[in-house]
Amino acid sequence: MKTYVTTPIYYPNDVPHIGTAYPTVAADVIARWSRLGGRETFFLTGTDEHGKKIENAALNRGLTPQQLVDELSTAFVSSFRELDVAYDRFIRTTDEDHVRLVQEILLRCRERGDIYKGVYEGLYCVECEAYYSAEDLENGCCSLHIKPVELLREDSYYFRLSNYREWLLQYYEEHPNFILPQSRHKEVVRFVSAGLDDLCISRSSFKWGIPFPFDTDHITYVWFDALLNYITGIGFLDQPTQFEEFWPEVTHIIGKDILRFHGVIWPAILKSAGIPPPKRIFAHGFWMINGHKFSKSLGNSILPNYLISRYGLDPLRYYLFRECPFGEDGNFSEANLVRRNNNELAKGLGNLVQRVITMIVKYREGIVPVSGIGEEPELEIEKAADSVVIEVSAALANLALNKALEAVWGYVTRLNIYANTRQPWILAKHEDSASLDTTLAHLAEGLRFLSTLISPFMPASGAAIAVRVGLEDVPQIGDLIWGGSLTGKRVEGGPALFKMLDAPVEYGSELLSFESTQLVEPANISQEMANRM
Repeated sequence: MKTYVTTPIYYPNDVPHIGTAYPTVAADVIARWSRLGGRETFFLTGTDEHGKKIENAALNRGLTPQQLVDELSTAFVSSFRELDVAYDRFIRTTDEDHVRLVQEILLRCRERGDIYKGVYEGLYCVECEAYYSAEDLENGCCSLHIKPVELLREDSYYFRLSNYREWLLQYYEEHPNFILPQSRHKEVVRFVSAGLDDLCISRSSFKWGIPFPFDTDHITYVWFDALLNYITGIGFLDQPTQFEEFWPEVTHIIGKDILRFHGVIWPAILKSAGIPPPKRIFAHGFWMINGHKFSKSLGNSILPNYLISRYGLDPLRYYLFRECPFGEDGNFSEANLVRRNNNELAKGLGNLVQRVITMIVKYREGIVPVSGIGEEPELEIEKAADSVVIEVSAALANLALNKALEAVWGYVTRLNIYANTRQPWILAKHEDSASLDTTLAHLAEGLRFLSTLISPFMPASGAAIAVRVGLEDVPQIGDLIWGGSLTGKRVEGGPALFKMLDAPVEYGSELLSFESTQLVEPANISQEMANRM
């Protein structure tokens, strides 16, 4: 079995914020768990580098568009490195193989009769790279960016999206898990049921884009271009065997604001080109501040490096998927991040690790002892370990990242309760060596399981626990069989795994400790924009 997981590709209009990090780290969690399970895994992310906005920004800076995107894309590479994101390819829509791929798909769709020439006139928001109707505007401005729109009229090529309405509805019915969560699936079905207009897929009023292979006066609309990155990245043209192996297992992780592009336009394009639709599209919710989505233009954007420098990387990665269900909106709170770090990481997992290692050093000279035959408390710890592996595997298979962490922290709690019940310090005082050995061995084995279970979410912490119980690497999922694999291993002490953090300053009921920026919204569209496809 293979795993292929993708993020949306991001518009490199400026540095990425935590809203950009959210789906990227989520995909990283899925990819890391897949690799721990021994599955061949491919993880794709990258940047969407064409469009009028880029052309205008480059002109304003006296650069070519290519020079500008070469500069801006490095910010995403750097940010993802800081977030410890282990992708397999960082794709750019200016990559040579992607340009060839887009032109090949245009030819395929044209040969099928799905591309024709016409004229488009409409109100266009450069920031959104999308058209609006007058009813969508507020005082002549795009409601998202609060900037005036332009009236554009140009010759354009169209994709016959309307031809695919019945096929899409049948596909949704036959594949009820194609779009997740289920509420998003129903939303897309309602939208398509109401009818589809053909899609304008070219621009002739500016030049920064991929030229049409059959009419070089036209460049490819950024969304038609960007969606195709998913098959470029896995080698549709140049590595067909790899494509055939991985494509049937693809999961697209996207924001809910671009669902209709992915759930409607994308499968229709693939069908026209003779390529199977993706296996699964998961549309996550947004982190909100003051009831609003993170937005660079609104100045409420939080930069990952700020959060990492203040709170640490693993606490941030943990918080993103512990705080609210993946798929729903959540309210980002630095105070809640601190509380979860202090109560669940520092006092919970961190304290467990510290005292288990300390007791093995103190009572057994740092060597994990041989376990004797356990009693009911030991049997419960063993059964719970097996159960939590199954629970986490099932949760991550369904992208229920918060449920995976709930299961793991249930086991952390069990181990802490077990330690408090058995009281190794009392067993040592009474010189009950057999019971002490069994208790310490079970606690160490529990930590071995935890090193794997937390690793996808907190890679550094998972690796640190593995080292502290005497292992060189985090165990694979297949190695999580309860037994004496740690017997005779020398444990390694160290500083606290997680630091206690000071609470941030709060102003009223809202936190204002984020860095305000003068950046603009990425080229993801809202639900309102999606209505104007």
